[in-house]
Amino acid sequence: MATKGHNEVKESLREMTRIFRPKDPKKFVKEYVRKYRITGGYEEELTLVVENELGRLNSSVS
Repeated sequence: MATKGHNEVKESLREMTRIFRPKDPKKFVKEYVRKYRITGGYEEELTLVVENELGRLNSSVS
């Protein structure tokens, strides 16, 4: 995945996380990758992005 495209995917995933606030980050990423046809092999990295964003959202709510 190209750097520019990769950053766009991460930002899009962060926005989707803010909107939907998934309970299961792995399942959320798996559905995201399937729906938007993201190249395989990035699931773990994208799951970390979702987990970090959820952590940020939870800490700002407290």
